[in-house]
Order: sequence, then structure tokens, then C-alpha cells
Amino acid sequence: MWTVYIVECSDGTFYTGITNKLARRLDQHNAGRASRYTRSRRPVRVLYQEACVSRSEASIREGALKALSRKEKEKLILERRIDVTISPID
Repeated sequence: MWTVYIVECSDGTFYTGITNKLARRLDQHNAGRASRYTRSRRPVRVLYQEACVSRSEASIREGALKALSRKEKEKLILERRIDVTISPID
């Protein structure tokens, strides 16, 4: 299982990436070992994550997310937060 994720950096910017172990990757970002972009913008925190069945699917989705404007990313993040907080009625 692969994950596409968006993190918010300490300067308020977003970074989008893929991984098959999100917790490990987040630790790498915050230790300055994951990407050149986040190295000088630590700490980072995960705002969005989406499961994908393959690396190929995750890479394609990553490209689509990177093409979004900041406002579109903020809307996506907000919608996902709303989805997570709503529990189904039994």
C-alpha cells in the first residue's frame, strides 16, 4: 500500500510526496533527511493523506495534487478533515 501525502512546513508552505511508510517518512522529514525542500522548513506536519494501491497510482496522484493551486489544496485538505470527523450513522 502506498500513500500520497501533503505536509505543511514550518513556513506555511505545502510539500507533496509519496511513501509506503508514512510515519517513517514523516520522521525523516523532521530529521532533515527526506527532501531538500523540507530540510530547511522543519518541523512539518501531515495535513492530508490518501491511500493508493500501487507506486504507479501514487505517483500519478502526486502529480495531480502538485498541479493544484494552493487554494485547491486547502479545499481538498479541509474536505478530507470534514470527512474524517463525520462518523457514519448505524
